[in-house]
Amino acid sequence: MKTKQVPIIITLLAGFITCIIGIAMHMETGRFVKTWGIVLLSFYILGCIAKLVLDKNFKVEEETEGSEGEAAEEGEAEAGEEEGAGQEAEEESPAAMEE
Repeated sequence: MKTKQVPIIITLLAGFITCIIGIAMHMETGRFVKTWGIVLLSFYILGCIAKLVLDKNFKVEEETEGSEGEAAEEGEAEAGEEEGAGQEAEEESPAAMEE
């Protein structure tokens, strides 16, 4: 899973909501900028933490799926080798009968 954009999206949403609240409350510019900066920084840090959690959880699932997929591929390869051996035996049988 691509989680590179998670902190950015969370930060932008928090900044947008802060802007809406600031406009609705008629905040002074200086107070708004300080509040907005704190909100952006704190939500960026929270977004990075969320990204780490997502990466850790999805990494475990990908490894589990990868090991199951490898086992299935190995089983298919073995089945293909057995079919190839069976076809060779069939090809040799008619030749042996003709002699």
